[in-house]
Amino acid sequence: MTALSPRTLSALSDHESTILAAWSENLSDSGAGHDQRIEPLQLQRQTKEFLALLGMAADGAERVDLSQPQWADTRRFLEELSRSRALQGFDSQHTASFIFSLKKPLFQVLQRLYADDAQALGEQTWAVTELLDTLGLYTVRVFQKSREDIIARQQEELLELSTPVVKLWDGVLALPMIGTLDSQRTQVVMESLLQRIVETGSEIAIIDITGVPTVDTLVAQHLLKTITAIRLMGADAIVSGVRPQIAQTIVHLGLDLQGVVTKASLADALALALKRQGLSVRGKD
Repeated sequence: MTALSPRTLSALSDHESTILAAWSENLSDSGAGHDQRIEPLQLQRQTKEFLALLGMAADGAERVDLSQPQWADTRRFLEELSRSRALQGFDSQHTASFIFSLKKPLFQVLQRLYADDAQALGEQTWAVTELLDTLGLYTVRVFQKSREDIIARQQEELLELSTPVVKLWDGVLALPMIGTLDSQRTQVVMESLLQRIVETGSEIAIIDITGVPTVDTLVAQHLLKTITAIRLMGADAIVSGVRPQIAQTIVHLGLDLQGVVTKASLADALALALKRQGLSVRGKD
């Protein structure tokens, strides 16, 4: 990579206001300047800070190596920018345009600066291109990683919301399942349920599968794992919501659910749980 010459670096500071004005205009043309998710003053601070960091980091650098200490502040700035854009709901193209829209203002300065030296103009234009391309691609990579982290966290939160552990009675917990039961969800279910068993000292846990559309071999294995974990905690497990279709499927698949107490409805399971505790529910006289 061709390094930025001292003359080019001096131009970054000497023509700062001109560069920032043209850069802001480019961002505005791309729609970033009018986006309600970013305040204009915040965008101005970001452009000014990045241009200053760029000049300091590139001073004396023969190549763009973001792992080097001199690029640490620039790297942190881009990481924070990418994460904030991801949290604000922007896409990767919008985030990358923050860097790439700086090219034209810098090219314009270089054209005036090296108007009498075509070779130097070509070398410095290529140096600026490589520099901003490298920084732009790094920004995109960080943005994508941030988006993946956000999506993974949201998925975990949705899993937790879709598997609430409800206290039905003293010593009786219920876990209503809705949707498909896969390996990841089974892990969340077990962790949530076992934690609640410890917190409440419950002796019976009811797993209601009324909202589970189908039961196959894999789903049955996940259920058995959950039931085994419940028993290891010293509690009993009851599976409710076993509809005729599910019962037929279990028989057809030859699944071994021996030793697992099942009931057709959550009400039946609760009645059994209360009976085991020596309690009963009577209708109003």
